[in-house]
Amino acid sequence: MRTGRIERKTAETAILVEVNLDGTGRYDVATGIGFLDHMIEQFSRHSLIDVTLKVDGDLHVDQHHTVEDSGIALGQALAQALGDKAGIGRYGEAHSPMDETLVRVVLDISGRPYLVWKVRFTQDKLGELDTELIDHWFHSVAQAAGLTLHVQQLYGTNNHHVAEAAFKGFARAMRAAVELDARKGGAVPSTKGQLGG
Repeated sequence: MRTGRIERKTAETAILVEVNLDGTGRYDVATGIGFLDHMIEQFSRHSLIDVTLKVDGDLHVDQHHTVEDSGIALGQALAQALGDKAGIGRYGEAHSPMDETLVRVVLDISGRPYLVWKVRFTQDKLGELDTELIDHWFHSVAQAAGLTLHVQQLYGTNNHHVAEAAFKGFARAMRAAVELDARKGGAVPSTKGQLGG
């Protein structure tokens, strides 16, 4: 079973994350930020990665620490569950439409974290979530999980649709990248014999 469990406690947040890469998309998410919960639930459902994520953060200060640390902890749990990455597809790509919006997400579980973010929001908040923190969440996940991650809004005007298409596209790309490929015979998908480093 490819699972990960991270407990992360700082002066700013206390977090518990559990993931199962071979799940069915079950989720139990409570970050204290409703729109972020909704997006992480979309990630779980469409990646088929089971996600439990509980955050007690300093929301009386602002949302930054909760958003950043939830991304870090989720990324760490994903990296733990992937282990040496033997047999995985490694690459994932998805075009994610939502009504008038289309977002492309391409990723490589390379062990070399990098985020290219080409998404525009035209309002400051979605629900109570500061939209400027959405790319920061993706950056935190990519850094902690060791993902090369490209997210590009091809078009679209509704901010909710843009955000949801990005999370769903990320989910579908991750689903492809973490799935085991029997043809690889359990080999690490790299001519170096390892991913990252």
